[in-house]
Amino acid sequence: MKHLAAYLLLVAGGNTKPSTEDIKTLLGSVGVEAETQRLASLLKALEGKTVAEVIAEGSSKLASVSTGGAAAAAGGAAAGAASEEAAAEEAVEEKEESDDDMGFGLFD
Repeated sequence: MKHLAAYLLLVAGGNTKPSTEDIKTLLGSVGVEAETQRLASLLKALEGKTVAEVIAEGSSKLASVSTGGAAAAAGGAAAGAASEEAAAEEAVEEKEESDDDMGFGLFD
């Protein structure tokens, strides 16, 4: 991800075809070491494409990602467990309150 971020930063700065050395220099300027293999595979994947094309391709892939289904199911289960706990707490509170109905309390 750091390699891609550096690539995009260089493109935004006006370098339309950042090289391996450009990216290494940028990452090195902030104290980050570039991984040569990952950088080479990134540049190979981006070869012959513009940033706009890469973003459009990524957006179409992102649109096909399912979101919310698993989270909603997990949220529903958590809500059910929370309501069961709340009901159990209310039952305990009602039992404690029933002692007050006897007309005396522990500290009266």
